[in-house]
Amino acid sequence: MEYILIIIGAIFVNNIVLAQFLGICPFLGVSGKVKTAVGMGGAVLFVMTLATIVTWLIYTYILSKFGIEYMRTIAFILVIASLVQMVEIILKKISPSLYQALGVFLPLITTNCAILGVAILVIDKDFNLTYSVVYAVGTALGFLLALVIFAGLREHIEKLPIPKAMQGIPAALVMAGILALAFMGFSGLV
Repeated sequence: MEYILIIIGAIFVNNIVLAQFLGICPFLGVSGKVKTAVGMGGAVLFVMTLATIVTWLIYTYILSKFGIEYMRTIAFILVIASLVQMVEIILKKISPSLYQALGVFLPLITTNCAILGVAILVIDKDFNLTYSVVYAVGTALGFLLALVIFAGLREHIEKLPIPKAMQGIPAALVMAGILALAFMGFSGLV
């Protein structure tokens, strides 16, 4: 039951993008098309889960054991950057079309503060490895959900006659604010 609560809380109540405002750059940058948003969400799911496992292990068995916990941010950034390079190589070989579609946004995962944020949050919340993985998967699914909903809204709004001053990023920011308000309705659920 605790795992379900962690997942529901990570997806809806404490959505990494809409409640904690982490990962805004890819949220706004990759949300033009649903297909690209799903690809980016899948890449974030993979990297976030793997990064959380590796960073938790490094923190628990290396940094804590040697009393150098203050090095966690630097160590976590290096791990995340390495994992993103690995995902980039794999995507290039397995799905060249998805690799091309993501383009410049794939390297943005390296600097995606949502991934680093989750790695740090699981340490700060004192989660064990299992809870950390469940939290990372739930958070990544929440990121994916927010990204896909937002991309669908952006695709739809392109077809509507809106004032020229509101086209593009201004309309996207207004929609993001409304979406964040909608997700606030889930607060108190868990």
